[in-house]
Amino acid sequence: MQPRITAKVICTDREVGEVSYVIADPIAKSVSHLVIKADGRESVVAIDGLIAGCTEREVRLTCASGALAAASAPFRRDDFVTIHDVEIPHLERNLDQVTPGGVLVPLPVLEKDLSRRQFFTRFTNVIGAMLALPLVFPVVRYLIYPLYQPFTNLWIKLGAINAMGQEPGVPKLFKFQKTVLEGYITRHYEKSHWVIKLTPELRDKIYPNGDHEFRDDKGTLIWVNKKDADIAVLSGKCTHLGCAFRWRKHKRFGQVFVCPCHLSVFDPSGTVLDGPAPRRLDVLPLKISGSGEVEIIDMEFKAGKAEQVRIA
Repeated sequence: MQPRITAKVICTDREVGEVSYVIADPIAKSVSHLVIKADGRESVVAIDGLIAGCTEREVRLTCASGALAAASAPFRRDDFVTIHDVEIPHLERNLDQVTPGGVLVPLPVLEKDLSRRQFFTRFTNVIGAMLALPLVFPVVRYLIYPLYQPFTNLWIKLGAINAMGQEPGVPKLFKFQKTVLEGYITRHYEKSHWVIKLTPELRDKIYPNGDHEFRDDKGTLIWVNKKDADIAVLSGKCTHLGCAFRWRKHKRFGQVFVCPCHLSVFDPSGTVLDGPAPRRLDVLPLKISGSGEVEIIDMEFKAGKAEQVRIA
């Protein structure tokens, strides 16, 4: 009994539809059910019991059209695969009269329970990862350590104190080379900061609360800038977006620091006079060595923030 796909399906009282699929028994290697499309729905009908006769062109059922729904089961395509998706010896040869591509076989129960299989697969992977973690962790820690190492707080020589300028309130730009270890690569950068000889007015603006303390993220004291120092060092990066700024004559404010990128304006103490900068220019730790060298800790702070957040 080898019906073709689209063979007519006829009940005892009328024609109801056509064959849309043939379902094969992978054990018996023969047709066991037909999928009948009738009245807009597909249902599964067993060959034994309901089918009175079957040819290539038509299938005759033993029930009336009104009883077809009760005598069949709903068809769910996801419960089946085509014979081209499985390896069942001799099955395709035994069904050589059926339209190619129209033969289905039931999906094994184990394959249907895919979520359960995925759970156990993932559970096994997690257990394996946990067992491997003690071996992998030291290697991973070694590789990522440079990303999380603490700030260095090294002192860098900026120049001799007698080269810092003699006119109070007039800043001077100093350039220097800085060596940075980024991950496992050593890079050399040219950087610049501004040194300004202080007047009493500038001291009060830069250090309104007296001596200025620098602490790490744990609160440990790193250094203290004394208010009575002769000079101060201002970071060469604008607090808006980190651009370099210059000492210029402004038609409204006179001699000031002007950032050309977004027109932030700072007075000689680093106080914001105009523009989008969210805070004053950053003051850096400084000391004078016994040989008269000005040394700084080249701290960097996150731009665009009203508060200081150290990033280097």
